[in-house]
Amino acid sequence: MNDSTRTAAAYAIGRPHCTAPAMVGTSFKHAHLDAILADGLKDGFFEVHAENYMGAGGPPHRMLSAIRESYPLSLHGVCMSIGGPQPLDLQHLARFRDLVHRYEPAFVSEHLAWSTHGGAFFNDLLPLPYTSDTLDSVCAHIDQLQDAIQRRILLENPSTYIAFTSSTMSEPEFIRAVAQRTGCGLLLDVNNVFVSAVNHGYSAQAYLAAFPLEHVGEIHLAGHSEQVDDENALLLIDSHDRAIADSVWDLYAQVISRIGPVPTLIEWDSNLPEWSGLRAQADKARRVVEESTVDLIEATDHAA
Repeated sequence: MNDSTRTAAAYAIGRPHCTAPAMVGTSFKHAHLDAILADGLKDGFFEVHAENYMGAGGPPHRMLSAIRESYPLSLHGVCMSIGGPQPLDLQHLARFRDLVHRYEPAFVSEHLAWSTHGGAFFNDLLPLPYTSDTLDSVCAHIDQLQDAIQRRILLENPSTYIAFTSSTMSEPEFIRAVAQRTGCGLLLDVNNVFVSAVNHGYSAQAYLAAFPLEHVGEIHLAGHSEQVDDENALLLIDSHDRAIADSVWDLYAQVISRIGPVPTLIEWDSNLPEWSGLRAQADKARRVVEESTVDLIEATDHAA
């Protein structure tokens, strides 16, 4: 048994356990702390970017600890550079591990992307070619991360604006292979699916039909902005700065109707609304889940 097979066997445990299968969460922003503590989310959870809490203490940790007393957390990494060709930064990995141990989050996730090269950090989540060599590198990095934190991670599908001609497999095929080899779960970002589909001119429904939904342990929903490229063609940007588009809600409902309730996170990182506005998006996601659950139960009863 090789290292990747051994790691996959250790972490392939199905979807991550959660106490409320229909729970819906939001990004945690410090400006919302008082409002959340006064009137938060029923069966909710909150997500933070790991890199914002890698200091030893101070106000960020005091605020996050206050949230953690009442809610589960999702720890979302944005700088591990899992898709990069170079070794993982061991200091960053150690800080990430310490955060996991400190807060015991319900979910731990990272991106299928890269952001470092030659000692330089790029403030972006960059795409990668889907080749056998890249697959080996990504799987090795995930094995290393899961071994460090002693639990499985959820790997998020990217939003992309370019594609590599050197790719030898589709993105869903690549992601399926990663999950099978490492035992990691998947974080399905529905907005990323829609953004990439529009930018590259393929069907979002076809992408989801090929995606390994059986490995999905969490879903992300977010808003996107519209621009035009140099040829005056529509270009969508995964901006996380507005309400979720109707087209993304439709895709989300389709996914939930196929796989049932999955913990869902509303991402909103800039141009923040009042807490009531962000909570309204979470409430809408909950309604989608509840309606789909009723439909599934009725379909099952009818079939019986």
